[in-house]
Amino acid sequence: MGKYPYRIQYFVCKEFAENEKNVPGLLKALQELDSFTGEVTGETGIDGLRLDFNCGLRLIVPEGDFHVRIGDYDSEEILFEQDVSEVCLISWEKYYIRWSVEVFLDGKLVLAHVFDSHNQRVHFDCNDAAMGDFLAFLPYIKKYREEYNADVTCSVPKYLSELALKLDTGMKLSDKWDENLYAVYYMHMGFNFPSALPIPADSRSLTMYGQLLTGLSMPELLRYTPTEERTIREPYVCIAVQASTPNKGWLWPQGWDILVDYLKKLGYRVLCIDRDKRQERDGYVTEMPKGAEDFTGDLPLVQRAELLAHADFFVGLSSGLAWLAHSADCPVVMIAGFTRDWYEFHTPYRVYNRLACNGCANDDFAEFIFDICPRHKGDKERELECQKKISPRMVTDVIERLRKDKG
Repeated sequence: MGKYPYRIQYFVCKEFAENEKNVPGLLKALQELDSFTGEVTGETGIDGLRLDFNCGLRLIVPEGDFHVRIGDYDSEEILFEQDVSEVCLISWEKYYIRWSVEVFLDGKLVLAHVFDSHNQRVHFDCNDAAMGDFLAFLPYIKKYREEYNADVTCSVPKYLSELALKLDTGMKLSDKWDENLYAVYYMHMGFNFPSALPIPADSRSLTMYGQLLTGLSMPELLRYTPTEERTIREPYVCIAVQASTPNKGWLWPQGWDILVDYLKKLGYRVLCIDRDKRQERDGYVTEMPKGAEDFTGDLPLVQRAELLAHADFFVGLSSGLAWLAHSADCPVVMIAGFTRDWYEFHTPYRVYNRLACNGCANDDFAEFIFDICPRHKGDKERELECQKKISPRMVTDVIERLRKDKG
């Protein structure tokens, strides 16, 4: 029988935009998302009728003359209304909606429930989160716990667990979902699953992602407070030349080597803090600059944060290490034309070429997940020009402004 005793009936609450209707594998993505969930255990007082909000609304309706009405409590809009029997109703929408659920049996109202997380057990699944995405989302988990006085647990990748507990000392980590949860939020960025969020994830700043998923107002980013003394006496700068994909890389020929030479002439030690010395993907190779000091390695992120907290500044890409530097209050020079300048956290030291093609990561109609350069793939002159046409002079000019601001 599995976790659902009856057939599944998905229901959708809003019309898809035209470009969302053609997303490949939409139903498959929905089913994969549902595979993470456990059984519906929320008792209602009616035999066999169970309700929870585990990755969306889930309502199990047993055999009988049942009529179900589901709506948005705030707007008073009815989103689903049918006579049903022996069915498992599951919403396509996986984000916060203040659900109103009414169930009638033989014409009599037997259940009226409005979604309310106060004093409930809630879980956030962030196991698939990249570092930058997680650091942008983490403040919402803390705020959710405090706003609703909820018993909140969170699952994260192992490499993020120590850092998460440092940033939010009240966080409770859990490797798996408990069966008796009122609600579960799955941190899925929604690029290829429009029902994960009310609007496309790439149309708003990463710092707003949690707002879209949880319905909370935007909190301040959590800051890392160093606990160790500075161990490097000389002035130093941290750099990271790699990111999750080549289209985030700085692709000006020998750009990093030129930059490292420039920084060393200014009297800085230049520490490369990437995990790997060399990265190869989609035909693009990125290597640690020859003049940089080798601080690469698969090291604990807390150790990286300590190093960044004492650095003069950080130079990198739209990457997790840039987010980590920002959380450690290290000034960030971000070389990034692949995303729009509003997408990451605000830094006055962002570098991109406004005269080149740029920002396709935040274009709803650009399938950048499937194409390394959706607008100019295969064009030798223009492919990834957003990252190729950022000159060393543009970067060094921004660094000079940063140095002047620091005094």
